[in-house]
Amino acid sequence: GPHAPATVRRRLANWSTLTRWRGFDGAFASPALKSAIRLAVRAVPRTRRRKSAKAVTGDILAMLLATCATDSLRDVRDRAILMVAFASGGRRRSEIAGLRREQLTVEPPIEVPDGPPLPSLAIHLGRTKTTTGEQDDIVYLTGRPVEALIAWLQAAKIDNGSVFRAIGRWGTVSKRAIDPQSVNAIIKQRAELAGLDRGEFSAHGLRSGYLTEAANRGIPLPEAMEQSLHRSVQQASSYYNSATRREGQASRLLA
Repeated sequence: GPHAPATVRRRLANWSTLTRWRGFDGAFASPALKSAIRLAVRAVPRTRRRKSAKAVTGDILAMLLATCATDSLRDVRDRAILMVAFASGGRRRSEIAGLRREQLTVEPPIEVPDGPPLPSLAIHLGRTKTTTGEQDDIVYLTGRPVEALIAWLQAAKIDNGSVFRAIGRWGTVSKRAIDPQSVNAIIKQRAELAGLDRGEFSAHGLRSGYLTEAANRGIPLPEAMEQSLHRSVQQASSYYNSATRREGQASRLLA
């Protein structure tokens, strides 16, 4: 089928930059080209697909975590990846793969009624897809995700450098970080082990799942956005699954 409009625009932008670097003039910003793209978008009945067919909501996440039940290095690592990526606001796979020990700061425990204090940890994200790195964007982990992350760091004996690393055939922890695509592969593998269709889930499902789960639990969208670090309400709202909207009160006003 045809390429997505975003793909075409991205490739044209890359070619335009390369052309300028080589000292040539191009027509990549010409009105005629922009008009042609607009007409092509209108002519092709292509809808924008979700990066993950289904969101990894709380119940799905529990199923994935159930496949990480042993104390093997791989299970300990994957459990930490799943919990950290979800609980930190649905972090992108590039942010999880690139996470370094130096970005983690231990915070004072969170006091809760009728229970022991919960461990707390801050993640200093630095530069992300939507930030330049000039501001110090911080997200927080509390409770079980912190425990899972600490368990991995201790098991892998990681004091500095990359947090999430590849594990060799014989259980050797690499010094190099896993690549973003490996995060995606881990999600799909765990989905398959849980008896789910691996084709319906991807790493991006953790991001949409976090906001969907927040909505299911009645957490206000602005509060959830402080953790997910979305820049606009419109963008954040787009991650709410159609299934949740279909079953919600808004669609049953005349039911």
